[in-house]
Amino acid sequence: MAFSKQQLQKFADLIKIEISDEKLANMNIDSVVEWLDKLQKIDTAGVTPMLSPSEHKSPMREDVVTDGNIRDLVMANTPDNAGTSRGYFAVPKVMEGE
Repeated sequence: MAFSKQQLQKFADLIKIEISDEKLANMNIDSVVEWLDKLQKIDTAGVTPMLSPSEHKSPMREDVVTDGNIRDLVMANTPDNAGTSRGYFAVPKVMEGE
């Protein structure tokens, strides 16, 4: 199946890429389409789909809190002490409310 230069340009426009006339003239898209046709003809009935080519399972780590109980150290980073005594950062109002 041979594609014309106009068809290739239309494909390029549809997928939003720019291809120069020189590159279009040198493209050998027919071989790619033939290869895809061969892939389509392969019988895959009964073959379980793969999520990954690797059968290894990712190791799971234990969920451990590593830097807890440092609230005072975190609150020491605030530039304004307005809310630190109550355990929160005070920030300026950015939206008008009711």
